[in-house]
Amino acid sequence: MGSVQIVTTILAAAITAVAVWLAVRAVMKMTAVIRLGQPAPERFADKGARTAKMLVETAGHTRMLKWSVVGAAHWFVMVGFIVLSLLVLEAYFEVVTPGGGLPIVGHWTVFGLATEWIGILGLIGIVVLMAIRLRNRPTRPGGLSRFTGSTMWQGYFVEWVVLLVLIFGFVIRGFKVATDHFEYPVWATPLSHAVGAVLPDWSAGVSVAALIKIAISMTWLIVISLNVTMGVAWHRFLAFPNIFFKRDPGKPAGSGLGPLRPMTSEGKPLDFEEADPEKDQFGVAQVEQFTWKGLLDFSTCTECGRCQSQCPAWNTGKPLSPKLLVLSLRDHAYAKAPYLLAGGGKDLTGEEKATEAQLAHMDVLALAEADRPLIGTAEEGGVIDPDVLWSCTTCGACVEQCPVDIEHVDHIVDMRRYQVLIESSFPSEAGVMLRNLENKGNPWGAPQNTREDWTKGLDFEVPRVGEVEDFEYLFWVGCAGAFEDRAKKTTRAVATLLNEAGVSFAILGEGETCSGDPARRIGNEFVFQMLAQQNVETLNEAFDGREKSKRKIVATCPHCFNTLGNEYGQLGGEFEVVHHTQLLAHLVSAGKLTPVQPVDGGVTYHDPCYLGRHNRIFAAPREVLGDSIQGELTEMPRNSERSFCCGAGGARMWMEEKIGKRINVDRVEEAMSTGAKTIAVGCPFCSTMLNDGVNGKGAGEDVEVVDVASVLLRSVKPDAPAGEKQTAPTPG
Repeated sequence: MGSVQIVTTILAAAITAVAVWLAVRAVMKMTAVIRLGQPAPERFADKGARTAKMLVETAGHTRMLKWSVVGAAHWFVMVGFIVLSLLVLEAYFEVVTPGGGLPIVGHWTVFGLATEWIGILGLIGIVVLMAIRLRNRPTRPGGLSRFTGSTMWQGYFVEWVVLLVLIFGFVIRGFKVATDHFEYPVWATPLSHAVGAVLPDWSAGVSVAALIKIAISMTWLIVISLNVTMGVAWHRFLAFPNIFFKRDPGKPAGSGLGPLRPMTSEGKPLDFEEADPEKDQFGVAQVEQFTWKGLLDFSTCTECGRCQSQCPAWNTGKPLSPKLLVLSLRDHAYAKAPYLLAGGGKDLTGEEKATEAQLAHMDVLALAEADRPLIGTAEEGGVIDPDVLWSCTTCGACVEQCPVDIEHVDHIVDMRRYQVLIESSFPSEAGVMLRNLENKGNPWGAPQNTREDWTKGLDFEVPRVGEVEDFEYLFWVGCAGAFEDRAKKTTRAVATLLNEAGVSFAILGEGETCSGDPARRIGNEFVFQMLAQQNVETLNEAFDGREKSKRKIVATCPHCFNTLGNEYGQLGGEFEVVHHTQLLAHLVSAGKLTPVQPVDGGVTYHDPCYLGRHNRIFAAPREVLGDSIQGELTEMPRNSERSFCCGAGGARMWMEEKIGKRINVDRVEEAMSTGAKTIAVGCPFCSTMLNDGVNGKGAGEDVEVVDVASVLLRSVKPDAPAGEKQTAPTPG
């Protein structure tokens, strides 16, 4: 060992020791913060399925590759980081001696070949990612950037570190070639040999370059250890457990889509018959009241802004960005952590848990952070502004796009639950809707004895449960389908088509009440459970004696479809629920319904969030429309899983849209840009919102919004009255 190697070895050991010590300290701090969260025992079930899903999502980059170029580039960088960590380890041998290398595998040509090409592709990948970040920088002229609000220096720092580590890997190999210490052939390591051809025969070059590579790597580790909220770096470690502990590893898309996470206290579902607000947690009022998985979510955020780029609220000038909401909660959690870890915190009655002696020795900044309300205006020092909380439509675009499975919607609804149930703080106009649900069983406040009025005038009898001995499907009409004029046309169209196809079905009539979706999404879990338990009891009675596979329900509203099929199971209601477009597609393919008259003028289809993104039903409505128009459907630029929300979800149907551009107008403009004369929908909320948008644009005479069922009915029975062009007052 020469003098150069002695110096490089000592320096490498010193910087590594500092970096490792800081990293261990940082990991312990992050672990302590995450463990402050509430229990979530269900996250430990199905370990085999969780492991398999984690490996598929990480190794296969299934979620990242939804953005193909970024996903491919990131995959090569990820593989480079994992595999080429071996070359960082090898650098510790190279600082000692120029001919040093990894024991055993370091002499294999296949190892040299693999690391060479992973390094080359990693270089290409990181350059692509750097170019994308620069092209989408928030300061660029024109357009919204998905990086707005991200800590840009951290992104640049991480990318430059990756680039320099890869470059110095080839510099080390180049010096080995130049000094005749390299054992891999040219065919296996062409770039290394090319670099070696231009480097001098400097015997100390290998050790010096190896020291620089170690110094860059350890500097990265030191920087991220001193910045535990640096998600753009920490996600490469935290993504694995965050994906492993996702809510439902069996889901093909975002784990937090479809059903909401039940309201829990101390890790157990809340029973409102026994719950006590002074002993049980009602929603989330303090950051430590999120589950530990929630705190892990916040820590894992990569600040990539995919969620932000797809959010309908953000894209129409609302203050909500799912990314910025998560970052605010993350920063607040870590700033408040010293207070919490020292024994501070409020109990459920608002009393301080720490003693005066403990508080006297606490960090003043942490104490100041602890005094901030979780929900509050800027003047109140709130972490999350109320306008941010109430702008969410729960469309799920954020959850669907997140590459590390953050469950934004669950966290938003948990905060809403506390605001509604304990603080009674929510947009005033939604209060009418909630009172109507409690008193009338529907959000419009319509008399219950008018639920069957849509059946009047039909040329066949609509059977009711209890009046017929048997039926194949229970037709869940829903509140909109029973009371709202446009939706009633859809209900009549579906009933007519089922009758035409000879499908045996029955309705509950006045026995049906609201599914509870608006109450649950606004945060009123009490009203939701009241309605849901009533419906579960009614449905169980209607299906008495049937096994689950024969407890079939068809629903025209995706919100009812999602609630009955995905959430009633939490309350003892197990049913096979299909959307009417699925059943109609089956009936057409089986030859029980035959479209005869093509619908002309061009048709485009708007994917309802709770049908498409939340429940992955994209093909069925398109199959029905394709058969009805007997031609190609005109797709909007944002369709299928990236469909843009109509603005009505999350109980926004009953809230005023006072900030920014109206979401439904944005969507209507996109639909009209296709040139189609018919905008087909599969949801009564979407029908209302898009009709309102079309009329607002003054295009009511030229563009028509109709349900998929009505389009099919026009094709199957051209002479049947099926227009839905008539408008009605829009709630909210």
